[in-house]
Amino acid sequence: MALALLLAIPTAVFAQRVPPHVFVGAASLNGVAAADGSAVTAWVDGEQVADAYASAGDYTLLVDQGDSSFAGKEVSFKISGVEAAETAEWTQGGAEVLDLVAAVGSTGSGTDGKAGASGAKGAKGDTGATGPAGSVGTAGAAGATGSNGSDGAAGTIGPAGSAGSAGSAGADGADGGGGLGVIALIVAIVALLAAGGSYMMGRRA
Repeated sequence: MALALLLAIPTAVFAQRVPPHVFVGAASLNGVAAADGSAVTAWVDGEQVADAYASAGDYTLLVDQGDSSFAGKEVSFKISGVEAAETAEWTQGGAEVLDLVAAVGSTGSGTDGKAGASGAKGAKGDTGATGPAGSVGTAGAAGATGSNGSDGAAGTIGPAGSAGSAGSAGADGADGGGGLGVIALIVAIVALLAAGGSYMMGRRA
């Protein structure tokens, strides 16, 4: 049937300066054939370049580049505004059977949209677990010398010590002089004799 649709395209179309790329095939939306009258559109660089209407679940699209150049560019499709999963490369005078499948919520093949605005800042999360202890750092420089402390209290006098042991005996003294003793003895004898003589003379008188 698709081939028949291709053959049914008027030959006058190809008499244009630049022949279009013709797409035919089935069109389904959300798992069922597209309803009669459903819009089937073609898009290049984010702009609609062709449109048709589904009939009995089929479509026919003539994508004409007009004054632009579509050679080698990607063509995407929509069914009733819903992005179809299929894409194709535009070629001059191309004719292609391409069944289109679109579903609400499905990811199409169009270009990425602009990033949305940043959401509100989320709540602060819970405190994480304590990390492992770090390695010991290097020793710091020595501090300045501290000031002198105050004098301590005077100590109490201790008890008397025990008596020491007796010292050793001194050396013997030197002997007295012998000559002086003899002289003294003679003097004493003479004095004694003189006294006795005086006594005797007194009695005789």
